[in-house]
Amino acid sequence: MSDDVLLEARHLSKQFHLGGRFTAGGRRTLRAVDDVSLTVRRGETLGLVGESGCGKSTLGRCLLRLYDPSSGTILFEGTDITQASTRELRALRPRMQMVFQDPYASLNPRRRVGQLVAEPLRVHPGPDGKNRSDAAIRDRLHELMDLVGLSREHLDRFPHEFSGGQRQRIGIARALALEPSLIVADESVSALDVSVQAQVVNLFMDLQDRLGITYVFIAHDLSVIRQVSQRTAVMYLGALVETGPTDVVFQTPAHPYTGALISAVPQADVRAPRREKIILRGDVPSPMNPPSGCRFHTRCPKAEDRCRVEPPPLRPMGHDRYAACHFPLI
Repeated sequence: MSDDVLLEARHLSKQFHLGGRFTAGGRRTLRAVDDVSLTVRRGETLGLVGESGCGKSTLGRCLLRLYDPSSGTILFEGTDITQASTRELRALRPRMQMVFQDPYASLNPRRRVGQLVAEPLRVHPGPDGKNRSDAAIRDRLHELMDLVGLSREHLDRFPHEFSGGQRQRIGIARALALEPSLIVADESVSALDVSVQAQVVNLFMDLQDRLGITYVFIAHDLSVIRQVSQRTAVMYLGALVETGPTDVVFQTPAHPYTGALISAVPQADVRAPRREKIILRGDVPSPMNPPSGCRFHTRCPKAEDRCRVEPPPLRPMGHDRYAACHFPLI
């Protein structure tokens, strides 16, 4: 790993085994993440996009070892966390945190906000290796409330007393408590109203400018990804189909699936050249029985016989961009 790479996944896969001997159809394997390799550089935001069910959230949880990968390697700050013991992993946890999708379900309704945000501060020792004092925890809580735009009086309230946007700010404060270097934001604005989405997105960007945090930002809203990320990775049926700088990917998509996603985004500027609409046929195949060859060939308007039998590797397309396609758009 180079010094500017904070996180790297190599040939990462995650499978779930469903059913059993007494289930109709027998035991089946769901390939949620299939041979994914990517890097996340320090201080950047990597946007992860794709349709619902493509494996984005599973990949995000694997990157933090919330799910144990079925195969592959994850390097965080040069340490292989796939081989780390429970004790070794606990020492790394303060530097890698997550903001969950549902601000209603991710907060314990029986506990006050101060208790929720203070929990990681009580579980993990301070930088000196000793337990934090109550005064130090109180000062950190006040600092966190200021960072996320909430009042210090909010620490004494319960989660049900807040709006959805405020609850997500509480989740962000909890993730920031231990001063992490990496945060995985899993659809963290999708459950919010549009106006509140903009406020929370601006908060994420402001925190990155002030604290130098690295994000893996998972979303299906391409307008959000374009606003927050410097690089974008596109997933389809558990695999990466395109990665590259966000501006390059959005202006000249290489993979037909990326082109279809971007062509479906409404254009606000009526003076801009009209995009060619790419209409996809059929539904997303089941991850329990993915197609042979290129897994997108069943819906791709450019598919040929080669696509049905030969899986395309991620190939360089110039401008630090890679795409897995035999017949790219560029």
